[in-house]
Amino acid sequence: MSTKTLRVLVLVCSNRPGALGPAVGEWLVGTLAPRAAELGVELVPLALGDLDLPFLDEEEHPAAGAYRNEHTRRWSAIADAADGFLVVTPEYNHGMPATLKNALDYLHREWAWKPIGFVSYGNTSAGTRAVQHAKQVVTTLRLVPLAATVAIRLGDAVEAGQVRPATALAGAAHGMLDELVRVAHALRPLRERERPGTLPGPLAGSYVRPLTPDDAAEVTVLQRCCWVDEALANDTLAVPALHESPQQIRDWLATWHTTGLWRDGRLLGMARARRTGPDWHLGRLCVAPDQRGRGLGRWLLRAAEAAADPACSRAVLSTGARSTRNIALYESEGYRAAPHLGRDGTACLTKPLS
Repeated sequence: MSTKTLRVLVLVCSNRPGALGPAVGEWLVGTLAPRAAELGVELVPLALGDLDLPFLDEEEHPAAGAYRNEHTRRWSAIADAADGFLVVTPEYNHGMPATLKNALDYLHREWAWKPIGFVSYGNTSAGTRAVQHAKQVVTTLRLVPLAATVAIRLGDAVEAGQVRPATALAGAAHGMLDELVRVAHALRPLRERERPGTLPGPLAGSYVRPLTPDDAAEVTVLQRCCWVDEALANDTLAVPALHESPQQIRDWLATWHTTGLWRDGRLLGMARARRTGPDWHLGRLCVAPDQRGRGLGRWLLRAAEAAADPACSRAVLSTGARSTRNIALYESEGYRAAPHLGRDGTACLTKPLS
């Protein structure tokens, strides 16, 4: 499971003057805040009325992502950054409010493979018919509705415009958040495959994308696994990749162009590169031990070379002087030893870039 913080939008749907929605939303956020902190969740309250979305006014179908209006682009950015949604909705005439339907219709890709939970409120049905109506729509958008819900019957739970503290309601809200977190983590690989800049990888079901500082935990684990063989082959533990802290890895991920190869949410391999003068320096080329022998290291090396700055005239990399498998790979790809560039205990290799 990923260790990244989850960003959850708490959407308050009703914008009717005097609506109970803001009070329910405030109760929900306050009730969930301690549990959210324990689970690594950032709760972001948002009233749909504050978005000032007119009825859908985009010329292109939302699936095209060609948004013409600033209010659409703003809403797209907010929804895209979220990992899941909690919707606070009333029931209007056995259905969800038009504000929610309109907000859903504006976007397409931004919804895919994210969990959505519902907190409904009303009289006879406690708003549950609005939730059933909304579930028909959200599944079409590839949102994943949770089984856990919170249904607030106004006559039983509301007094003087506020939701009364109630153990049963709080327990239902906590259960819904717990389920959302589990589903959001499980769906993350599917979400990542949909993001701009993500490309198919060399293995069936794999994909590649640039790594960011938020990937430091996964990179830490991969490095510790991969550089044990390097340490054994060279009879030294003085291998930086074995000792870097997650914070140190976050720091260099912010400055290096690093490509990560993923499948089913697991980081299988990576390679980093950056320009130094006329040289394109490559490094941290690694593949998870159980995935070796499938050509992934060679594929990552070529991908790193293909991303070279056009101003660079050669690629430069280094490895342990006794790392014969690494050296054989690099030489088969056209690299040649450059002893004058090497440091103690390392072999430096270079290759002209056409």
